[in-house]
Amino acid sequence: MNWLIRALSSSIGKKFVMGITGLLLCGFLITHLAGNLLLYVGAEEYNHYAHALHEQKMLLAVAEVGLFVLFLAHVVLAVVTTRENKLARKQNYDVKETKQKAPLFAYFPHDVMWTSGVIVLGFVLLHLADFRLGLRNPGPEGEEPFDKAVRLLHDPITFGGYIAGVLVLGMHLSHGFSSAFQSLGLNHPKYNKFIQCAGTAFAIIIAVGFASFPIWAVMFQ
Repeated sequence: MNWLIRALSSSIGKKFVMGITGLLLCGFLITHLAGNLLLYVGAEEYNHYAHALHEQKMLLAVAEVGLFVLFLAHVVLAVVTTRENKLARKQNYDVKETKQKAPLFAYFPHDVMWTSGVIVLGFVLLHLADFRLGLRNPGPEGEEPFDKAVRLLHDPITFGGYIAGVLVLGMHLSHGFSSAFQSLGLNHPKYNKFIQCAGTAFAIIIAVGFASFPIWAVMFQ
């Protein structure tokens, strides 16, 4: 653990760990999206997937704890580094200049990362309250996962929050993906353009993929 403590004691180390947690969370988004795509296959297939997943109680608990730690670390490091950057800059610049080309989702990516991160956090909390904790719109006893998903996605607050949340998530990812590679020291002029394009493509896939679920539920279910 000494290496981690030493890393978190420096600004570069914090950004390095934040880059790692960010990329690991991107991996979770891919897995989560892939599982939810079974909604389009049919109720039987999706229910089978959901039941099989929840039967692995020990592995699921470990995965959820690990995901929580990753997410918490990413949020805390974002707060700390943002605060340190503000303290290091005694006054705001009148004009901000950058040679970095803005990704598709963001014209000023550095300015919107904090705001988009806060919105994404709110979306995650709403998602957990609805789908994991059942704090809103509880369903009948023994409700199947497919029916639960469709019912919750019909709720106006869930529908609007889901659409807005995943679109802002896409904006966050469009810059965060390439920024993570930079924080890890994996950027290179020869490959930066490819990394930026890959980040934009990844952001579009995640945003459109997750946004499609509430639209599908309302229009076709």
